[in-house]
Amino acid sequence: MNAQPPSHSRREKRSSRRSNGAPTIADVAQEARCSPMTVSRVINGEGKVREKTREQVLEAIRKLNYSPNRAARSLAGGGQLRIALLFDNPSAAYLSEFLMGALQEASGSDAHLVVESCENIPTAKVVIRHLAEGGITGFILPPPLCDDQSILDLVSELDAVAIAVGPGKATGTHGAVLIDDFQAAYDMTKHISDLGHKRIGFIIGNPEQVASGRRLNGYLAALEDAGIERDDALIVQGRFTYRSGMDGAQRLLAANPRPSAIFASNDDMAAATVAVAHRLHLDVPSDITVCGFDDTAMASTIWPELTTIRQPIREMTAWAVAAIVRIAGARRSGERLKPETVTLPYTLIRRESDAAPSLASRKSAKVD
Repeated sequence: MNAQPPSHSRREKRSSRRSNGAPTIADVAQEARCSPMTVSRVINGEGKVREKTREQVLEAIRKLNYSPNRAARSLAGGGQLRIALLFDNPSAAYLSEFLMGALQEASGSDAHLVVESCENIPTAKVVIRHLAEGGITGFILPPPLCDDQSILDLVSELDAVAIAVGPGKATGTHGAVLIDDFQAAYDMTKHISDLGHKRIGFIIGNPEQVASGRRLNGYLAALEDAGIERDDALIVQGRFTYRSGMDGAQRLLAANPRPSAIFASNDDMAAATVAVAHRLHLDVPSDITVCGFDDTAMASTIWPELTTIRQPIREMTAWAVAAIVRIAGARRSGERLKPETVTLPYTLIRRESDAAPSLASRKSAKVD
């Protein structure tokens, strides 16, 4: 006889367990036949709870050997919210914008911001567990952390709040704020091709970030729509670092024929491309057009100033802080808000690093 599938209630109970097998507040609520908020009130000694219900909750806690983590208690209790901003991004310019938006919003919301560097995914998991047990209310996760499902699952397991900032797509389980990376890269590539460029190089971002692939696809789609054949020799891998931008630019500018324009997936790599061009005695933009992505401070502090896509990084992190404050407030009132994903507008900022291909650059593109 075939085994019957588990009932819906059994599946729910099983999915509410932490991945390490420890019971969650939802398990206690189910065992005590009450709401998770009632369990929180009993744990924190707050609110009016009937004595019989209180006894049921305490009995369920003993039976399940439940140990409440301080993150859940912070969400259920009062006091100042503590929000952790984790980062694993090599761009100091991007991080500066990221921090400013979060700090400004946290200050206005009376929230305490904790900033932690995470070198890789395993380190991030250790940091998240430590911070959650220390009473952190929510986590702001930039790429590549927000693109890693195991990180998102861990935050869910700890019953904490997370907002993904700049992921390649919505997380499904947590809130997110992003831009349309595909369309932004499409628009920039179209802008370059509309100037008359036919050989457009592209430096890809970090392969661990979903947005990198979306920007590449936007570039390719714009080429196709412009009737420009894809040339894999004009596509090189970067990692969003200045050093990788230099390596990529050296490869592209050593090609024969070389491209008349290069679109880099972030401003750091675009700035590195400008530096390599200058070292090769190429004028930007007369000999080669260079465009970036993000519109960080670097874009307007190098010469020539970069044409780039403005990603509203400060606004994105400010939204993330406000969302955590909103979600935490709802949880304190016994309400669970559905994860919200917001797509903010981007802007193509034209400065001094792009131009139509000159006659000289057209000739050099054909004969090195």
